[in-house]
Amino acid sequence: MFAIKAAISDAHAQSFDFVAAKTMYGGKHVAEGDTVFVFASENAGGLGLIARGVVTAAAAVAKTPGLARQTPRVSLSVRRTALARRPLGRSQLKSFKHWDDGQPETELNFKFYRQATDKLVGLSDKTAAFLEGFF
Repeated sequence: MFAIKAAISDAHAQSFDFVAAKTMYGGKHVAEGDTVFVFASENAGGLGLIARGVVTAAAAVAKTPGLARQTPRVSLSVRRTALARRPLGRSQLKSFKHWDDGQPETELNFKFYRQATDKLVGLSDKTAAFLEGFF
């Protein structure tokens, strides 16, 4: 399973399109049919976890020739399957900063908030199960 943090203009939309999303921590392996947890980026006025969905299309973005270091990017479409019932964002995850404690909250804090950039990330089974509890 995966999670994406991005600027979201309509948190109640039936679908979300992400163009050239930066990938980290295995995010480049996303494929059609995968589950994605959608976080509305607080940097863009969002509130954190807003939805769960299924990937309806995913395609790798070609690298720009001549650039030595490039983060892999993908474009994907996600059909919303559920809205989050409880909040989960930077304020709820901020205290989870012992990077090797194995807690799902720590994994999310590390992957999303240690660097403030928006991104698509792969999740451990434990963290995906934790996120399911918000729906």
